[in-house]
Amino acid sequence: MSGVKNITVKADDDGIRIDRWFKRHFPEVPFGTLQKKMRKGEVRLDGKRVKGPERVEKGQVVRVPPFGDLPEAPKREPKPRLSDKDIKEVQSWVLYKDDHVIAINKPAGLPTQGGTGQSRHLDGLLDALRFGSEHRPRLVHRLDKDTSGVLLLGRTPNAAAALANAFKTKETDKRYWALVIGCPNPRDGRIILNMSKAPIKGNERMVVDPDGQHSLTDYAVVDNAGHQAAWLELKPHTGRTHQLRLHCAEMGHPIVGDGKYGGADAFLSGAISKKLHLHSHTVRFPHPAGGRASVTAPLPPHMAESFAMLGFEVGEYEDPLVEDGA
Repeated sequence: MSGVKNITVKADDDGIRIDRWFKRHFPEVPFGTLQKKMRKGEVRLDGKRVKGPERVEKGQVVRVPPFGDLPEAPKREPKPRLSDKDIKEVQSWVLYKDDHVIAINKPAGLPTQGGTGQSRHLDGLLDALRFGSEHRPRLVHRLDKDTSGVLLLGRTPNAAAALANAFKTKETDKRYWALVIGCPNPRDGRIILNMSKAPIKGNERMVVDPDGQHSLTDYAVVDNAGHQAAWLELKPHTGRTHQLRLHCAEMGHPIVGDGKYGGADAFLSGAISKKLHLHSHTVRFPHPAGGRASVTAPLPPHMAESFAMLGFEVGEYEDPLVEDGA
């Protein structure tokens, strides 16, 4: 990179730290090299010296100095091109879309991100959701592989940052539907546990641990089929791995299909599906453009069938839990 450049900050970069701005636009520049240039005063924002934490604003001008010969960045494997079938399928999951946010109904069985042995995952399919935008949508939270339902994506870097911050600061209101074994008594309450990851390599599993992280979930029975099973609404206030699955199992009412936490007791006899019956039904969140928004996802086929067999009337549902701040 040779010669000084003066670059005007665009709207999508408004509000980010200047060191993050460089990482976004000049990923080949090592962090140490950037810091050295800042200390020398060669990097400037509207003519003023910067140290790194300063935030850029739309319309400001960043002075980008020459960085000399940099080591060539390692070549990344080209991403496989999505087939027309993949694009059509992924776009069929869209529940809501505007200039800032996309909400999809993630299918059960699809991992949010890649991992060992996971060749197909949501993160690898996001180019199907560009809809002509220069930006690739960004994940701002995740759902377990076998959990279906509402998942939000940021359509611009600023929108993604705002949404991610809303999850971090608990400004979102998330509601899950679950089918559990038996019927909790009392029919509503709060589950508080300290939990941590079990030291079992290659098998992600959470356990109750007095020294672990605090976790909290509100629950309420929406309907029940005698003592056989119950339809629960779950409202997590924390976002621990497998939180709802562990909480239900520790309550003595494992989620149907959750053999990891409920063992053989997590399955109903007859035609009820053996898949996990946990669904992200509604997410209410502060919209990056202002105000609040709410997105709801219909049940996946296996849960809809189970609910119908047990006589649960989804159309007559009334929210048993009060929204935060309502």
